[in-house]
Amino acid sequence: MTSIFLIWGIVVAVCCCLWLVLGMRRRKMGEPPLENGLIPYLGCALQFGANPLEFLRANQRKHGHVFTCKLMGNYVHFITNPLSYHKVLYHGKYFDWKKFHFTASAKAFGHRSIDPSDRNTTDNISKTLIKTLQGDALNSLTEAMLENLQLVLRPQVVPKPKTPAWMSEGMYAFCYRVMFEAGYFTLFGKDLTGQDAQKALILNHLDHFKQFDKIFPALVAGFPIHVFKTGHYAREKLAEGLRLQKLRKRDHISELVRFLNDALSALDDAEKAKSFLAVLWASQANTIPATFWSLFQVIRNPEAMKAATEEVNKMLENAGQKISFEDNPIYLNRIQLDDMPVLDSIIKESLRLSSASLNIRTAKEDFTLHLQDGSYNIRKDDIIALYPQLMHLDPEIYPDPLTFKYDRYLDENGKTKTTFYSNGLKLKYYYMPFGSEAAICPGRLFAVQEIKQFLILMLSYFELELVESCVQCPPLDQSRAGLGILPPLNDIEFRYKFKHL
Repeated sequence: MTSIFLIWGIVVAVCCCLWLVLGMRRRKMGEPPLENGLIPYLGCALQFGANPLEFLRANQRKHGHVFTCKLMGNYVHFITNPLSYHKVLYHGKYFDWKKFHFTASAKAFGHRSIDPSDRNTTDNISKTLIKTLQGDALNSLTEAMLENLQLVLRPQVVPKPKTPAWMSEGMYAFCYRVMFEAGYFTLFGKDLTGQDAQKALILNHLDHFKQFDKIFPALVAGFPIHVFKTGHYAREKLAEGLRLQKLRKRDHISELVRFLNDALSALDDAEKAKSFLAVLWASQANTIPATFWSLFQVIRNPEAMKAATEEVNKMLENAGQKISFEDNPIYLNRIQLDDMPVLDSIIKESLRLSSASLNIRTAKEDFTLHLQDGSYNIRKDDIIALYPQLMHLDPEIYPDPLTFKYDRYLDENGKTKTTFYSNGLKLKYYYMPFGSEAAICPGRLFAVQEIKQFLILMLSYFELELVESCVQCPPLDQSRAGLGILPPLNDIEFRYKFKHL
């Protein structure tokens, strides 16, 4: 038995040596500095996954602003100088930004490819999303979300003058519950079977969504879903609830879902349902933590609370809207929501501190990338990556970068600030939680409107306070780095009660 283990040990050692000699990529003339890592296939993935920001900063100090790392079998060229971001995007003709995203979506949600080149769709999915999430279509989506948020937040029975009592809850759990329910209604309509049945159904969907979202980073990394029994079951149950026979029993389904149904006509009902699940995840997974951070920072910072409350009250007064439990729900149109620079600044600052998105593009062919820091040869199928958190936390661009400043994105006139500098030069890109150019999130405008509506309602209908007034800001959950807005590692208890209106 000992000899068998010895033989296998020798075989493994020989294989590792062969990989080190033959399998490791060699840096060629004109290519960026290369970090292969010592683990076959994984490369530097473990170090990157443990703390992406510190890993990239360490390599930036070692190699400069451009370097290559092997991650999960892929060679990723990181561009870390924000002055070079616009130059990267000038090379768009060499990039395929869809390949990675379509592949990752198919892995995570289990549907067939929705790349138009694979002929499973009748239209360009990206154009469909833009058409139904921006422009005039955004107006109806925003109005529906405000209505549904009030449906969830306003009391079913008008509170008597002396009855409002403080309620305590985890703030992240609260934001998760409210935004998921209102967002689900907005996209997929309301169940026609009755309010009690609808409430039970949405809570069931919420539980399954949390279970599925928990394993999402592993699915994107390439792990098969069958490894995660609970997460797999949750995904299938979520998709089952989005089949057409179920959706036909719902009222006020969004234009987005109806257009996607037509665009995906080549897919069967089960495949469409999994594609709708991708839409559900995209609409919730980053908006929920972004909502939490925005609310947390407002409650935690008295100056932010004062400025936000004043802006909300002024906007409601100018719009002729009265906050009441007895009257009709408030209505604010998109133009009015867009004219709230204080809330915009609060949301931007909250996202700057919590976003950790990875902007990815795949090289379609060998080419030379010309940047602020020099020119570099890139091989076909390599990945070009921007990690904006490096920029968001750069003290030269954002002084005192770890401190929340509600007015950081306001100029001296109280309007939106758009001028930020690095090395004395004005930056074209200084805020990138939603990606950039062709790969920018098509739902970013709706996401900001949702968060803004939520804050307006919370400040209007509720008295809010933290259970522990001097609570520390919770750390970010680094396990989701690269996917967008990082949730808190632990929840924060807060108290709320209805105002005497």
